[in-house]
Amino acid sequence: MTQPTHVLAIDQGTTSTRSIVFDSAAHPVATAQCEFEQHYPDLGWVEHDPEDIWRDTVKTAREAIAKSGIDARAIAGIGITNQRETVVVWERESGRPIHRAIVWQDRRTAKLCAQMKADGVEADVRARTGLLVDPYFSATKLAWILDNVDGARARAEKGELAFGTVDSFLLWRLTGGAVHATDVTNAGRTMLYNIREQRWDEELCRLLRVPMAMLPQVHDNSHVFGYTAKDLFGTEIPIAGLAGDQQAALFGQACFETGMAKSTYGTGCFMLLNTGGEAIESGNRLLTTPAYRLDGKMTYALEGSIFVAGAAVKWLRDGIGVITHARETNDMATQVPDNHGVYMVPAFVGLGAPHWDPDARGSIFGLTLGATQAHLARAALEAVAYQTMDLAHAMEADGGKAPAGLRVDGGMAANDWLCQFLADMLEVPVERPIHLETTALGAAFHAGLATGVWPDLAALGRTWSQGRMFTPAMKSADRERLIAGWQQAVRRTLTD
Repeated sequence: MTQPTHVLAIDQGTTSTRSIVFDSAAHPVATAQCEFEQHYPDLGWVEHDPEDIWRDTVKTAREAIAKSGIDARAIAGIGITNQRETVVVWERESGRPIHRAIVWQDRRTAKLCAQMKADGVEADVRARTGLLVDPYFSATKLAWILDNVDGARARAEKGELAFGTVDSFLLWRLTGGAVHATDVTNAGRTMLYNIREQRWDEELCRLLRVPMAMLPQVHDNSHVFGYTAKDLFGTEIPIAGLAGDQQAALFGQACFETGMAKSTYGTGCFMLLNTGGEAIESGNRLLTTPAYRLDGKMTYALEGSIFVAGAAVKWLRDGIGVITHARETNDMATQVPDNHGVYMVPAFVGLGAPHWDPDARGSIFGLTLGATQAHLARAALEAVAYQTMDLAHAMEADGGKAPAGLRVDGGMAANDWLCQFLADMLEVPVERPIHLETTALGAAFHAGLATGVWPDLAALGRTWSQGRMFTPAMKSADRERLIAGWQQAVRRTLTD
């Protein structure tokens, strides 16, 4: 049989699971997707049933392979990318979860995090992990399960239970329980992993009373972690790549050089800047995070999160009926010559980086009787660009190399008006690839590197294809006037 030349990417997200088969030119050949149920057992609590995730993973993988028209033996490797920070704890003997997965959005451990901050531990946590003390990350969710599921802590201390993020749970199941491992990007989001020393941190585990026996082994992103059980796909396929979703998107955008940046626009926005071998400590409350590790060499990134991007457009559609379809915002923004002085600060769930004001709430400023639905639509799009600009400025202030361009992906990146406005606000070219499935592609790249589909990063870079470039075109005076209006709006929205 000839050398396998296809890669299967499993993209396990917050609301759905997708599987995509890519060929050696990095083109998607076949896709399958399933949405799954969200559970909200209490205010601010969000859970997933890991069995739903497992079922959909196998179903979509089989369907994508079948649609591709190739035999499973033509799959060189499987890459997995996943919703980060979400916690699963399962029995080593049976593989059964002892509780539903606690999702990254879940806020049940807010009081514990507030107490940790009051106890003065955040600076030490930040120095070790690059993260803020926040319910967002895995550690306090894991501690909650150990404290609230009957017998969990005692069983964990005996070595009967395993912890993992979703990638780790899927790896365990796919290998029939043979492999308990993860990669540096997922480990680096747990708040238990020392990103500088690249090991699980005993002090942090002791702080949260997490038995280290339940933690997975940590490997490079491109690594043959194990092989699928033969009964799943009719043959054993190497599982050869793991990466958290935002780091996978950075890799899928071929941002391999220091100073390259990508921004993913979905419900929110995540912007990552490649900082090379240096783990830059942020003075602007950005996150320092592993970007990827290849052949034992770590590459780091600065990360900034915008809580509301596409969610503001969804609010215009579902909340107040200004639009019927999200795509209408592109045309509406072009219908008016300017923003009419209207600014939206979409702090519906607080403001993220660099402000980190959880108590801020959404605001609209500058309304007059001349303001129209088109101005509201434009204000929602402008806000995404202004917030991205704030992240870019924070990254540069932290000592990150100013990006020469920004690569964009995610659903909102299809909006031409937004991409042009981004270029104007950031004063750099905005590059949109032909294929926007960059998260899945990043997982495929990692698996393909480990199995010889692609020989090196240069080969991966050659597969990246630009769909369209947007170059800055706005006059400086107009740009400065718009930014001054945005900054005033933010000041009036912040609670402190």
